Amino acid sequence: MSAPTDAQAEGQRGGGSPGGLIEVRSIDYVPVRERHGKVWHQGPFWFTGNFVLTTMVTGFIGPSLGLSLAWSVAAVTLGACFGTFFMAFHANQGPRMGLPQMIQSRAQFGIRGAVVPFAAVVFVYVGFNVFNVVLAAQGLTTVLPGGPRTWYAILIGIAVVLAVVGHDLLHLVQRWLTYVLIVVFGILTVGALVQLEPTQATGSGSHSLSAFLIVFCAAAGYQISYAVYVSDYSRYLPRDVSARKVIWWTYAGAALSAVWLMSLGALLASSLPTPDAIGSLRQVGNVILPGFGTFAVIVSALALITIMAVNAYGAMLTTTSAVDAFRPVRPTIRSRVTGIVVIELLVLIVALLLPEDYLGSFNNFVLLMLYFLIPWTAVNLVDFYFVRRGTYAIPAIFDQNGIYGRWSWQGLTAYVVGFAAMVPFFTTSFYTGPIAEAIGGFDVSFAVGLIVGGALYYVLTRGLDLEAERVAAAAGEAELEGSDA
Repeated sequence: MSAPTDAQAEGQRGGGSPGGLIEVRSIDYVPVRERHGKVWHQGPFWFTGNFVLTTMVTGFIGPSLGLSLAWSVAAVTLGACFGTFFMAFHANQGPRMGLPQMIQSRAQFGIRGAVVPFAAVVFVYVGFNVFNVVLAAQGLTTVLPGGPRTWYAILIGIAVVLAVVGHDLLHLVQRWLTYVLIVVFGILTVGALVQLEPTQATGSGSHSLSAFLIVFCAAAGYQISYAVYVSDYSRYLPRDVSARKVIWWTYAGAALSAVWLMSLGALLASSLPTPDAIGSLRQVGNVILPGFGTFAVIVSALALITIMAVNAYGAMLTTTSAVDAFRPVRPTIRSRVTGIVVIELLVLIVALLLPEDYLGSFNNFVLLMLYFLIPWTAVNLVDFYFVRRGTYAIPAIFDQNGIYGRWSWQGLTAYVVGFAAMVPFFTTSFYTGPIAEAIGGFDVSFAVGLIVGGALYYVLTRGLDLEAERVAAAAGEAELEGSDA
């Protein structure tokens, strides 16, 4: 159990999250004595985390497929509320286990087996940051000198600094930025409602239902993508914090911002001939007050920088967990900085290679996220709430010879079978599954993945020796907390 004890020693030297400027902890356990923060902070953190232009771009999808404004808003609202449900329930895992989100997957997939979902998660982090940095650079180059490549480097550099300082600074920045975003976009939304006149879309009922489901899945997948790091930002909360409050504040913040911004995106795309995240904001805002649209773009860019930092932080934790599965990693400041820098260099390279038609790529990216993450979230939540019921032997999560083993066939089987069951139901621009085609292009793969992956995992784990695990968990508690236990 080298990872927890090494980092605990670092924290006791003054580098832990409460005492030092730069956070020391990464994939290791957060002891009860270091827990801090208020549960309501989860609300503004996830409100701002979701209040970014990539969220608004998701709202463009419905009108681009021929949906009316009303149906587009209905689709993004239902999809966002559905996807946020899963994300919010992951938030409760942080204070109970004191661990980042993805390393918890070792209990379901095994120490090395967890690398399978890790690969999909890193794809999500990098993909989101690529779109974020492109949008932020587009916004800033409209009002400030310098080309996109220059701004890519500057924005990624700022995100790296925020991510290196870590958890507490990210919470602070997100919390205060919430107030600014509510005021600016409140004015802008009212202005858009007054100025714009949505066109009335026409189309067959079959086409409209298919488009509705595509938008629903895109909004749901977008929200579910946050599940891969939601407990990264709740793991420092006191262990006895109310589960209901953690879930509620996370849900309220993330769902409200998603519904608001996606609906605004649908309004812009339904009313403007060539909707563009940056240009549309400037156009609407500058009519309200000269220069206000430009100011809104700058504020939007700031929000994109902070979520880039959040993504970089989560990607570092996931990649560190993956490397640690094969070669023990001592969770120090140096390892944190190295992981963050490597991830963001990859983001920079991909951003430079991204085609100009990034919106089409973004639509496919969101759907792919849904496909890869649905079976993982099903397995992870079923394990936490219905199989192990929140009781884990934390030291064993870092022990390749421990009770969770290197490979867990139950979790891996449920994940692979759940994903395979979804394939015939896929509907994307480059592939339509046979069942989806037979039922008119309706993509219901998310429901199939949730049911098959979650139910199969529950059945396969009926033979687990949970009593032995509870004994190991109690012993691990004493080992982790010492006299505090």
